[in-house]
Amino acid sequence: MKQHRQIAVLSTTALLAALCFIGFQFLRIDIPMGGSKTAIHFGNTFCILAALILGGLPGGLAGAIGMGLADLLSGYAASAPKTFIMKLAIGMIAGFIAHKRGHIREHLDDRRYVLKWSLLASCIAMLFNVIVDPVLSYVYKNYLLGIPSEAAKILASWSALSTFINAITTVVFAVMLFLALSSRLKHLAIFHR
Repeated sequence: MKQHRQIAVLSTTALLAALCFIGFQFLRIDIPMGGSKTAIHFGNTFCILAALILGGLPGGLAGAIGMGLADLLSGYAASAPKTFIMKLAIGMIAGFIAHKRGHIREHLDDRRYVLKWSLLASCIAMLFNVIVDPVLSYVYKNYLLGIPSEAAKILASWSALSTFINAITTVVFAVMLFLALSSRLKHLAIFHR
C-alpha cells in the first residue's frame, strides 16, 4: 500500500508540474519592462493547487520544477533559479497550513472547513509571494545580474504589481479548483496513509 501511494504521489506531482508549466508557458501575458519583462500568468494557480492536493514538499516541487522549466524555455531563463526557490517556498507554505495545521485530508466532506483552510493557506502563501518576490527580484537583479540599483528598484516595483495581480487570480482559481476536486480526492491513493 505504501509503495502504491508513493507512485501515486510521484505521478500526481509530475502531472501538476506539467500543469504549472502550461499555466506559465501558455496562459501568460508578458509585460515588457525596458530590457526585462514580467508576466501575469496562471502557473501559481497550479502550484497552490498542487500544495492543497499533495501537501507542502511535493506541491512545492511541482511548482518549482514546472515553472522553473517554463522560465528556462520562455525567455525568463535569468529568473529560473529565483522561480525555483520561490515556488518551492510557496508550495511548502500552502501545504503546511492546509495539511499540518488545517488537516484538510480528514475533513474533505466538510465544504466550509475545506474552503476556510484552503483559502487561508492560499492567501498566506501568496502574501509571502507578494512580499518576498519583489525583494528577492531586486537583490537578484542588482547583486547577481549586476543591474544598477535604481534600475533594479524600478524593475522590482513593476514586477510587484504583476505579482499582486497573480496572487489575487491564484487564490480565486486555486481554491475554486480545489473545492471542485475535493470531494473526489478522498478516494485517491494520494490521500491514504
